[in-house]
Amino acid sequence: MSYKAWFQSIDNSDERYDLNEIIYRSPESGKLLEVTHDMEALKDRSPQAWIRLFDERYRTSRFPYGSGVWGKKEWVLPNIKDEHIVSMYEGNTNLFRSDRLEKLFDQNEIWVKLCGNSHTGSFKDLGMTVLVSQVKSMMAEGQPIKAIACASTGDTSAALAAYAANANIQSVILLPKDKVTIAQLIQPIANGALVLSLDTDFDGCMKVVQQLTKDKEIYLANSMNSLRIEGQKTVGIEVVQQLDWKVPDWFVIPGGNLGNVTALGNGLLMMYELGIIQKLPRICVAQTQKANPLYLSYMKKFEEFKAVQAQKTLASAIQIGDPVSIDKAIKTLKRFDGVVEEATEEELANAACLADKSGLLTDPHTGVALAAMKKMRKKGLLQKDDSVVIVSTAHGLKFIDFKVRYHKNEIDNVTPEYMNGPVELSADIESVKRVVDERINTNIKKNLQDG
Repeated sequence: MSYKAWFQSIDNSDERYDLNEIIYRSPESGKLLEVTHDMEALKDRSPQAWIRLFDERYRTSRFPYGSGVWGKKEWVLPNIKDEHIVSMYEGNTNLFRSDRLEKLFDQNEIWVKLCGNSHTGSFKDLGMTVLVSQVKSMMAEGQPIKAIACASTGDTSAALAAYAANANIQSVILLPKDKVTIAQLIQPIANGALVLSLDTDFDGCMKVVQQLTKDKEIYLANSMNSLRIEGQKTVGIEVVQQLDWKVPDWFVIPGGNLGNVTALGNGLLMMYELGIIQKLPRICVAQTQKANPLYLSYMKKFEEFKAVQAQKTLASAIQIGDPVSIDKAIKTLKRFDGVVEEATEEELANAACLADKSGLLTDPHTGVALAAMKKMRKKGLLQKDDSVVIVSTAHGLKFIDFKVRYHKNEIDNVTPEYMNGPVELSADIESVKRVVDERINTNIKKNLQDG
C-alpha cells in the first residue's frame, strides 16, 4: 500500500513541500513547517490491523523494524528505502513502575518512560535516526550536502554525532562554552564531530546555527526541522503500546525548546484519528523556574509570549529562554487541555533524588517533571487515582556531577532532603559495626516515614 508524507505549513494546508527539499520554515509566514501524512490512505488499514502489525514488529531482529521508531515506519517516513535508514535500535525503552516510587510520591499509578535507556542516553535518538536517514537518502539522490549541524545543550549533539558517524556524514556541533556536562561534551568529540564551543548560551548558539545552515550544503538538525519531531512522536505511541493500547490520564514532560511536547502530541493525535485510541490524555509541560517562558505565557492564558534570558540551572538541557517550537507547543497544549508547571532548583533536585530511592538514577530534567507532578497534586489538577506517565528524557549517568554535589550538600540554595554521603572510617570491625547498626536503624525509620 502506498503512503505519503510531506512538509506543510501549520497555517496553510495548501502550502506543501517535498521532504527532500531543504526547508525549515514557511516562506510565506516564517513559521515552522510540520510533516503531514496522508491520513486517508492510512485509514485504509483498520485500527486492529495497525495494532497487529506494530506488535508483530516489536523488538524483532528484522532490520529496521525492530527499532521503536522504524517499527512505525509507515507513520514516520513511509517512502524511505530501508537501505538508507540509519538505526541503532533506538526506542523500545523501559516503562518503569514500582510500588516504592508510587508510595514515595503518594500517587497510585506512576509510569516513568526511560528514554535515556537508548544508544546515546537520551530521547534525542528517536528524532535523529529519522533526520540522518533522510539526509543519507537525499545525498544518495544527489543533494550536495556536506555536513549536518546543530546547536545543543548536550543531548542533541550526542545523538547527531553518533548517527552521523554511523552514516559516515560529517557533523558540526555548536555548544555553549562551560554549560554542558563532561559526559555530554565527550560524546560528540569521541564520535568525530567538529565541536565548536561558543562563548554564549544555547539561544546564542541557536542563532548562529540558523545563520550557518542558510548554506544548503550544511543541513540543520535542530528540532525546528520537523523531521526530528517525526521520530520523537513515537514515544507516545510506544507508551500506549506498552500499556496494552490503553491511554494514561496524564503525560508530564520536561520542556525546553519545546519540540518534545509537539512530538508527543502528534503521535497521540495520529492514534486518535486512526481509531486506535478513543480518548486523549492531558499533558503537563514542566519547566525550570530559571527558564520558564512557556509557564509565564500559560499564566496569561497564552494571550502573549515573551522570551526570557535563561538563567543557570541544574536542568541544563532545558536552559532555554527563547524556544523555537513555541507556536507548535501552545497549539498542542490547547488541543490536550494541557497545563504548564514550573519547579525551583530545590524542588527539582529533591524530587530527582527522592525518585532515586526507588532504584532509579534520575536526571535533573526528570526531576523537574516529578516536582511538577507533586505541585499538580497539591493544586488539585491531578487526582491520586489518575495514571501518570513521566517522560524521562535522559540517563542519570550524564549528570553525575549533579548527583555528587547533591549528596555532598554542595549545591547553592538547595537543602538536600535525601542526602546520603559516604561515611569515612578507620578499617576496624568495631567502627564498621557501630556505624552499620546506627545507620541501619536510622534508615529503617526514614524509609517507614517516606512510605
